[in-house]
Amino acid sequence: MLCALLCGCSASEPSAQPPATSAPGPVASRTASAEPSESADPPDVALSADERLLRAATGGDLAGVGDALGDGASIDATDTNGATALVLAAYGNHVAVARALVEAGADVNHKDRTEQSAYLISTSEVGDDPRLLDLLLASGARVQAKDSFNGTGLIRAAERGFPTIVGRLLDAGIQVDHVNELGWTALHEAIILGRGTEPHVRVVRQLISAGADVELPSQRDRVRPVEHAQRRGFAEIETLLRKAARDVTPNSRLVRAAGDGSVAAVESALADGADLEARDGRGRTALPLAVTDDHVDIARLLVSRGADVNAVDDQRDTPFLVTGVTGSVEMLDALLPGRPDTALTNRYGGVSVIPAAERGHAPYVRAVLENTDIDVNHVNDLGWTALLEAVILGDGGRRHQEVVRILLANGADPAVADREGVTALQHARDRGFTELVALLSD
Repeated sequence: MLCALLCGCSASEPSAQPPATSAPGPVASRTASAEPSESADPPDVALSADERLLRAATGGDLAGVGDALGDGASIDATDTNGATALVLAAYGNHVAVARALVEAGADVNHKDRTEQSAYLISTSEVGDDPRLLDLLLASGARVQAKDSFNGTGLIRAAERGFPTIVGRLLDAGIQVDHVNELGWTALHEAIILGRGTEPHVRVVRQLISAGADVELPSQRDRVRPVEHAQRRGFAEIETLLRKAARDVTPNSRLVRAAGDGSVAAVESALADGADLEARDGRGRTALPLAVTDDHVDIARLLVSRGADVNAVDDQRDTPFLVTGVTGSVEMLDALLPGRPDTALTNRYGGVSVIPAAERGHAPYVRAVLENTDIDVNHVNDLGWTALLEAVILGDGGRRHQEVVRILLANGADPAVADREGVTALQHARDRGFTELVALLSD
């Protein structure tokens, strides 16, 4: 049967080997006789279209993939290990086949029963060849996806010493200091499981340049990266790490870690004396950086330590105001213990419910109105309330219809007009938003 055969090449991440090329079900067999034996297996044509698709993908047979799909094979068909044709093609680095499958609608984020996806395979199992990875990232692969060790593609690529893959992943915005189940980041794995040769040295340089926390110890033994390098006799890596350590401060580590999403790195920076209100070049503290990328666990940690939820950055945003843009109810809940000032306004003079209404964040609009004292009829510098903005800048669809319902139910005044004296109802009529017209006419 088709299956993805895995064998562990390290203590950290599973190293996948290409699956067996035999297709599920009976396979054609021939004897030495000119006549087929009565006991011989039936020929390949007896295979179902799904089985032929999986077999062709495994072998990199582009024509066979096309034939199987043409005969009605399901793009979502799986083998006994839960691997789709795309996953099987990825094991063999069959880029042309993978492209055809993606174009046919293959799910680039599907995982088999061992938590391998085509994307994760492309980061570690095809050498330092970025073609498959580039295809999958361009097709919607989730760059932060985790494997069965809760490891990212960056950790896998760093361990194997693939600088080209590492560069692609860093450019795609992958978390640099994510910690896997073994307590290791990509930097740890590049040292602990690397060989200290030029590819791994290059990877270490890349990770340092991307802001990896060089002071973050491996979580189980509390050993810093430089100490791991020293123990292994990796002199060049040790030198790089010592230089990097001189160039960073706990404050810079905290700000980077909050944006990157690493709770462990945030805790490490705080333990080393980082100031909760340290700011980056745009005047942002760690908290708004965590809020922007919806790192809820980090926000909870920072708020519990006393981070200021009302800290204003260079763009006049606060952590609380940012939640109106992202629409994260979970993040809103994380900030409420910090007692946010709901009257603070952004650079457009608006409170958080206004950008939330504009963007159609109905669950957030409901949560912020029900759980805070925010003014539902606040008027921003453009002369618009949340209700006006939901109509004027919304699309009139279901999300904005729900926002309007929630606003009205929570005291929004439909009689408030814009600077030209035009009400939300008239704006809805002008835009042909019949459902909104009905809501606002009640």
